[in-house]
Amino acid sequence: MSQPVNLTKFRKAKARAEKSARAAQNAVKFGRSNAQKRLQETKNAAEVQHLDQHKRDR
Repeated sequence: MSQPVNLTKFRKAKARAEKSARAAQNAVKFGRSNAQKRLQETKNAAEVQHLDQHKRDR
């Protein structure tokens, strides 16, 4: 005879596996490397500085 299967444990393990697979897909789809993040922050700071330099006093 085969061993009995605990359905609750099986269901939870399946949910964990699906969740980790979905997380991996999202990391590929939305994730950015640290270098890309720093580059974007640098560009944003330069743009803000450029706009601040062109403000007019009233």
